Amino acid sequence: MKKILFFIPNLMHGGAEKVLVNLVNNLDKEKYDITVQTLFDVGVNKKYLNKDIRYKYFLKNIVKGNSIILKLFTPKFLYKRIIRDRYDIVVSYLEGSTARIISGCKDENTKKVSWIHIELNDEKLFATGFRSFEEAKKGYESYDKIICVSNTVKQIFIDVSGIEDNVEVLYNTNETEDIVERSMEDVEDIKFNKKKINICSVGKVIEKKGYYRLAKIHKRLLDEGLEHDVYIIGIGEDEEKIRKYLKDNNLEDTYHLIGFRDNPYKYVAKCDLFVCSSYREGFSTAVTESLVVGTPVVSTLCSGAQELLGYNNEYGLVVENSEEGIYEGIKKLLKDRELLAYYKEKAIERGSFFSKEKTVSTVEEMIDSL
Repeated sequence: MKKILFFIPNLMHGGAEKVLVNLVNNLDKEKYDITVQTLFDVGVNKKYLNKDIRYKYFLKNIVKGNSIILKLFTPKFLYKRIIRDRYDIVVSYLEGSTARIISGCKDENTKKVSWIHIELNDEKLFATGFRSFEEAKKGYESYDKIICVSNTVKQIFIDVSGIEDNVEVLYNTNETEDIVERSMEDVEDIKFNKKKINICSVGKVIEKKGYYRLAKIHKRLLDEGLEHDVYIIGIGEDEEKIRKYLKDNNLEDTYHLIGFRDNPYKYVAKCDLFVCSSYREGFSTAVTESLVVGTPVVSTLCSGAQELLGYNNEYGLVVENSEEGIYEGIKKLLKDRELLAYYKEKAIERGSFFSKEKTVSTVEEMIDSL
């Protein structure tokens, strides 16, 4: 039985954190002895770990300036201090500090895997969590396998780092059957106006998700007489800025920041359209989940969008990553109900491709190859 550690900063409400929980819960426990360890013992996703997953943490709470403090010490020192047990495989499930710490493992009998979830577009981003680009490159070169969540993420990683060996793509694991089942639950706290197109999005309310520009697009469309409501499911630091814009423009009755929900799927399933307005993504968990529940998608051209929706818009609309691009994409579907209905059918078809069984199986094949 292989003893495996998955190491991640925390288990807060992000997509990567949710996907990690989905993955470890579904790996074969007769083949793998699995531990999940966090740097900080915080986050809503911890409670979703199955009881057969060992959970550990380094510090109880997030320490302010932790990324700076960690850089004061060598990766080797940090690995010995934080990762106390011996494992056959150690996985850094996010880029950044955890990748630097795991790179400090010097045990030749332990295989190292780094999981890259975002586009590391330049040397500065690539060096996130490390002291420098040079240290980051050396750290990633020490890994036995680099896993990227999309082909775009992989190509950017290769282009920026020059590292080509042992880099491969594995798609995120989603609890597809559970998502479909939970999507059928009733929504009791919101009364969707069935006479309008209801648009939703799920994610942290932070700048990179583009919800502020989505609010501006919402106003433009309303000003043109294209009635619709928008529901944003999530929390984050951009809420205050967006709420001010909504208040200043009398949009509080049509653009709704409804906060975090344990079950976002039932809201997404009841909506007519899902919009990914992100400036950047790795491989959007929320878009994948929308396809699984059969809600059509408009997404900006960011990493993974074309892999999910097709290179010729076969399964949804991929638009230019700009305010104008998103505006045109939403407008197109608001004005063409037949096209919206067509993309609903295609969403269901595409969602089946990302079944839990397929994605877990490919991860197990990767683990067994090490």
